[in-house]
Amino acid sequence: MPEADPRLDPGRWAAASFRPRGAPPAPAPRPRRGFWRRLGGCCGCCGCCRRGAEDWEPPPGEVPGRRPPQPLRPGLLAPRGLVVGSPADRTAHHTAEFACPRLVVRRGQPFGLRVLLPRPFDPDADGLCAPTRRWRRGPTSSSRWARPRPPAGRPRRRRRRRRTRGAERPGGPALRLCLTAPPDAPIGRYRLSVKTRTRAGEYAAPFEDANDFFLLFNPWCPDDAVYMEKTSDLNEYVLNETGRIFYGTEDQIAERSWNYGQFDAGVLEACLYILDRRGMPHGARGDPVMVSRVVSAMVNSLDDNGVLVGNWTGDYAQGTNPSAWAGSVDILRSYHGAGAPVRYGQCWVFAGVMTTVLRCLGLPTRTVTNYNSAHDTDVSLTTDIYFDENMRPLERLNTDSVWNFHVWNDCWMKRPDLPDGYDGWQVVDATPQETSSGLFCCGPCSVTAVKNGEVFLKYDTPFVFAEVNSDKVYWQRQPGGGFAIVHVEEGAIGRRISTLGPGSGARLDVTHQYKHPEGSEEERRAVSTATSHGSRPRNRGAPSSGEVTLTVGAGPAVAGAELELRAVARNDGAEPRTLRLRLALCAVRYTGVSGAPFRQEQHRRAVPPGQGEARRRPPPPGARVPPAAPGPRRRPCPPPEETVTMTVAYAEYGPHVGDQDALKLTVAGAVEETGQVVAKELRVRLHTPELTLTLLAPAVVGQETPVQVVFQNPLPEPLRGATLRMEGAGISCPKPFAMGSVGAGQAVRLRQAVVPQRPGRRRLVAALESAQLGPLHGVLQLDVAPAPAGSTGSPPRRPRRARRRAPPPAGSTGG
Repeated sequence: MPEADPRLDPGRWAAASFRPRGAPPAPAPRPRRGFWRRLGGCCGCCGCCRRGAEDWEPPPGEVPGRRPPQPLRPGLLAPRGLVVGSPADRTAHHTAEFACPRLVVRRGQPFGLRVLLPRPFDPDADGLCAPTRRWRRGPTSSSRWARPRPPAGRPRRRRRRRRTRGAERPGGPALRLCLTAPPDAPIGRYRLSVKTRTRAGEYAAPFEDANDFFLLFNPWCPDDAVYMEKTSDLNEYVLNETGRIFYGTEDQIAERSWNYGQFDAGVLEACLYILDRRGMPHGARGDPVMVSRVVSAMVNSLDDNGVLVGNWTGDYAQGTNPSAWAGSVDILRSYHGAGAPVRYGQCWVFAGVMTTVLRCLGLPTRTVTNYNSAHDTDVSLTTDIYFDENMRPLERLNTDSVWNFHVWNDCWMKRPDLPDGYDGWQVVDATPQETSSGLFCCGPCSVTAVKNGEVFLKYDTPFVFAEVNSDKVYWQRQPGGGFAIVHVEEGAIGRRISTLGPGSGARLDVTHQYKHPEGSEEERRAVSTATSHGSRPRNRGAPSSGEVTLTVGAGPAVAGAELELRAVARNDGAEPRTLRLRLALCAVRYTGVSGAPFRQEQHRRAVPPGQGEARRRPPPPGARVPPAAPGPRRRPCPPPEETVTMTVAYAEYGPHVGDQDALKLTVAGAVEETGQVVAKELRVRLHTPELTLTLLAPAVVGQETPVQVVFQNPLPEPLRGATLRMEGAGISCPKPFAMGSVGAGQAVRLRQAVVPQRPGRRRLVAALESAQLGPLHGVLQLDVAPAPAGSTGSPPRRPRRARRRAPPPAGSTGG
């Protein structure tokens, strides 16, 4: 879009307020200066950050957003109408999937405009320009006066066709124009009109709602800040409407399908409403750094009544269990319609909604899961665990925690605000953990800066570094009252960082993008660089060692079945050792918060020496080695092992394990002869069955399609209060279904009807939530056929039953 012509007067209609129909009144305006300065997007000197969209009101007697009709004098060139864009433009801009009646285009790429005129355009005497406005604020830009020439050659004859509502008016001359938004233009909804000039004067056509269009980021444009050179990945990071989010533990990785649905009806309007609700200045909406930072602050409800209310208490009576959500569409529609935060969400829900919003706006985004994710609360860039003189934990000092898993987002963009070399993936996290410049938001933080430990670069790099590459430091209180480091555990934080790989649909390990190989010189240098900028600089500690080693494990962990846990002690020394062990079992939330132990055992075991220790020791230099005796070669015997087993029935652990909980086995002991201390920890996630979805009839656009859902209760007790929720991109699904009581081991078959809205390959996601069982998920892939020719796309009506008539009486003629 060329710059505004100074000869054009946009008029007072530019300063009008537009609110969605049916939406509640906007909250009272708040000062924007402080918020925007905290986000780092405005200096505050011009006052633009203090003007929100709600501050503008139309003049008395005028309709918001509409220019008053101009009197039509003889000789003026008044267009009959506009045709904005075409199906070809939607395909070229990769926006054909948007279920939006208005045109959706991307910046830096041309799209067509057809101006219907009452007479042929005279390029020598007539002039024309196409002014545009941002939908909620004043004028942005307009094309300069041009004298376009009609295409050469004989015009084609038009076919006579049936005129429908919203279609192009048949007959009459028309003028084709080509508009292009700058690659750094602010995103949002724009108003488009036409202004003509003849010898009789100028005529400005009114702004019509049907001519509005949406402008988004363009990762296919090399001049755009979100340009991704490998365009094959954009099919996953921008266009894919269904993905998978990983959860569980490092050793037991689980996954759930998630419906992003960024192209569904109402989602684009909801995403732009999020920016309007925060009062983000329109001039800053062309910067992906600021847009991602605002979205990170708005997806959670703290500070600004954003989209989702976080809840980790386990009590979800006032809303929806976070495990029950199957996608982002219902959440965004509810927030846009009611204007109130949706209850409730946890990290994977925040990340799923964040992916939907950023992909909808045009930013390449992926959902990332980090296992053993640390939460550093004191900016020490280490995970600190404190003990007293007797090695008992000091809970009042142990504020740092290690989450079983944590989910955030990576978005792709250039970083002109950082030195060269930090473009590419940037971490953004909407889960409210710590404040950033006074707000609950996180990022964008360069993944490259995290990998190199350059925590002095913005935004929030120290917090993200501690999540993926901090060391676990064990401190013990000394007799003088101070604390000393007794053990350092390296490589325990930031394990198996996972996302969905583009194209393959398999889990992709991206740990190497966040950190150098564990224990390498580059990785240790990054840790040293980061901790030197922390609140407690330290030297590297030496890990402890000894003759007796301890390992922990578990048998098959299935919800409802008996669980077997074991601890194995091995003695690599030449003398027998006596080991005292203490085993404690408790439930642990995925955020690392542990409950009180409900099972504790103490054991005293004798561990025999490792026979053959001297045989494995290399001979001294210069010693003569006798030749091996003939005969079969004997394999060296492994060191003796002593195994301690703990068997736990479901009746014992069932009441303590809730939604998204795991079981934590803590084994600690000491060797009586040497005083060596050994300790290990094991987290076990209980496996749950998946939902089986089956398509019972061909899927056709606009027609009800039956789907069967099969579920079997694995628990030895009845399951009560379960709720089934279904969601799919381009699929209209029924409301959540409350199931009755399901007996122990009983299999249930449910029949649900869905209505596809768009043709092509679609995925239907189902989630079953209950208080007694963890989240159950299922996914069904279906190929939707287009609606039959002549069909209106509405669901078919059931045929009326023929009314039975009584037989005519005897002797009647039947007439």
